Amino acid sequence: MKHHTNHLAIRVYYEDTDCGNVVYYANYLRYMERGRSELMRDLGFELAELQEKDLLFVVAEANVKYRFPARYNDMLDVATSIAGHTSVTLTFHYEIVNQHGVTCVTGDVKAACVNAAGKIRRIPGEILDKITKGAAAPGR
Repeated sequence: MKHHTNHLAIRVYYEDTDCGNVVYYANYLRYMERGRSELMRDLGFELAELQEKDLLFVVAEANVKYRFPARYNDMLDVATSIAGHTSVTLTFHYEIVNQHGVTCVTGDVKAACVNAAGKIRRIPGEILDKITKGAAAPGR
């Protein structure tokens, strides 16, 4: 599979940290969510448009490895790529690196394709085609 990677810059704000000025662990999942949304946008899929087609991706599994603390005012690069897929799931891989090139967090999230009622559905061929080709949206 050809891997398309999106890079998203995020500054750590005070609200993201715990009492020690270290990023609160659950906030990395928020950063991953943003990376996933931007990667899908890069591939030409707006989440609002997918919802109009009765197509949603919901998190079914998350695996996060914390390696080094990110701190208040750090600049982070959230690198997001698609590591694999089945007919009904996409697996996203993340690497979050600080401005010094130190990997703070790595992780994988499996998202299942469902309809608005929450029933599993197959990922449409047009999505799988763009994912496997690593196609970028026009103008990107």
